Amino acid sequence: MPYLLGADIGTTSLKAAVFDEKGNLIKSATKDYTLIVSGDRVEFPAEDYFRLFLEAYEEVTEGLEIEALAIDTQCETMILGDKDGKPLMNAIVWLDNRAAKEAEDIKARFGNKVVYDVTGQPEITATWPASKLLWVKENLPDVFNNTEKIFLLEDYIMYRLTGAFVTEHTLQSSSLYFDIRNKCWWKEMLDFIGIDEGKLPKLCESSTVVGEYKGVKVVTGAMDQIAGVIGAGVVGSGVMSEMTGTTMAVFAPCDDIPEYNPESIIPCHTNFDGKYCLLSWTPTAGIALKWFKNQFCENYGFKELDELAMNVPAGSDGLVFLPYLCGSTMPVYNPDARGAFMGLTMEHTRAHAVRSILESVACMLKENLDYLGVSCDEIRSMGGGATSPLWCQIKADMTGKRIAILENNETACLGSAVLAGVGAGIYKDAESAVKGAVNVKKVYEPDAAMSDEYKKCYENFCKAKGKIL
Repeated sequence: MPYLLGADIGTTSLKAAVFDEKGNLIKSATKDYTLIVSGDRVEFPAEDYFRLFLEAYEEVTEGLEIEALAIDTQCETMILGDKDGKPLMNAIVWLDNRAAKEAEDIKARFGNKVVYDVTGQPEITATWPASKLLWVKENLPDVFNNTEKIFLLEDYIMYRLTGAFVTEHTLQSSSLYFDIRNKCWWKEMLDFIGIDEGKLPKLCESSTVVGEYKGVKVVTGAMDQIAGVIGAGVVGSGVMSEMTGTTMAVFAPCDDIPEYNPESIIPCHTNFDGKYCLLSWTPTAGIALKWFKNQFCENYGFKELDELAMNVPAGSDGLVFLPYLCGSTMPVYNPDARGAFMGLTMEHTRAHAVRSILESVACMLKENLDYLGVSCDEIRSMGGGATSPLWCQIKADMTGKRIAILENNETACLGSAVLAGVGAGIYKDAESAVKGAVNVKKVYEPDAAMSDEYKKCYENFCKAKGKIL
């Protein structure tokens, strides 16, 4: 039986997992690390990423014969190398915001509409690699002048494994110098930065074999969000995904790039299949429940909080929680927004507060679905929120959509393993692969009898939100 390895290199941890061709998890390993943070600067030693990958690789492959591997990473972590690919400085992590001035310079030169029409990104921020490159040019000229290879994180790991200087489309979607319509580098942006195209990797599609490492085929993967949704089985029409962890991320595949809307801040990315996808997110979701638990219910577990909330009727007897503990992003951007309980009376209890938090996140899910404007029949739910049966049912009733949870929680690693299997010829394509490798654990159907209660709940949420956003 062929084994496939998928690695997910996140912001502060690296996970590697081996699966069989049916999607069964055989072995996994996690390596945690701490970023170097100083003000707006966020860095990490580039070579440590590779060292940690090798440690995890050796741990999970011992005694197993691996057919192929693929890696997913965050999009905007950038590594600048010399002609041999040796890093000239620490990796500039995606969270890094030092390039605010340079982002404004790009905006002044191109404007939001032109940038969106080419790259799918509606905003021009300091996190994009184009902004970071311009900052290096203006502040570290020696590094800039000696740079011969511009890597994003997945590119760097593949280069170290195989010597191939390659990248893939999904990873470059938010570089701000990749044309997502024509799948090529955007020459005008490169000229503005002062970068020769020869310093950028060869562009490939996901699931392309680019070399070998110790006899194992190395295959192009995808950005972390896309790998995660492949591992959740979101590869065709009619299915979307949501992840309720610390934050909430909503993913919707689409056939084309939506028209530019100056009021919208929804980014559009190249999807693994050459089509497109929309991503929206909120800065607060599961962390709101964790905050309430830690501050006011420190002797309760999350399962006990569920049991409390289960005894409260839908709508929490008029209590509304506004979950903007870290501001608001989508659909309304307001970093100064703050959270609140609204409609409190002497009759409300701790249980009401808990349920109102669960309902508020479900309300955010519904408004983000409406904001994306993409229809679906089913939502694949991931993250810590998917472990709560009550929360899943509330989301189903609030949105009117089926909520499906999965057997395997390591969806990003599984998604990368699927792409590795497609590249190695084990699967015909990702869609046929996930039919056998992605297993649904349980489905929560919306209860039509509850539609009026949740319609009123959502109306109360929107009314309360309108007072502070």
